[in-house]
Amino acid sequence: MFKSLAGLALGLALAAGQAPDPSWRNACIQRCTTAPQLGDPEVERQEIVSLEKEAARAIQLNNGTFFRRVYGDDYTGTLTHGQQVNKTQWLQTIESPSVKYEFFTATDIKVHIFQDSAVATCLWSSRFTIKGQSVSTQIRAIHVYVNTPRGWHAISGQATNLPPDAQQPL
Repeated sequence: MFKSLAGLALGLALAAGQAPDPSWRNACIQRCTTAPQLGDPEVERQEIVSLEKEAARAIQLNNGTFFRRVYGDDYTGTLTHGQQVNKTQWLQTIESPSVKYEFFTATDIKVHIFQDSAVATCLWSSRFTIKGQSVSTQIRAIHVYVNTPRGWHAISGQATNLPPDAQQPL
């Protein structure tokens, strides 16, 4: 962004017949060549917490729209029963009409940010009906995010059943 603003300012100054101030030019070069400043870690952490909560809500609603937007095209994950899935398979699992959720929540969310990547862990608690049977469960989930120019994108996930181990759709 600084590069385009600097180019615009330089172009306007030259069009007006004025040479830009050399100190301004040096400051511009300095901004363009130094590493970008990282955002506020607490704001970034809260953004990931919000994404984790939105994901839980999307699962409860059997709605894949959130995952189409936030999960990377090369997403890879592992479901609670060990099945590996890509983004398309994950969406099919989420949108399956065979599972109806009464509730699905994400709690105990912890986020660790490492430059442009983050790892989120949380506890998924749910109650749902599958094949006419009511099931309650708790799952530990971990997601890996990468910060892109379009925001945080999940690139990997792992879900693990907590005892008692019940057959899960995820």
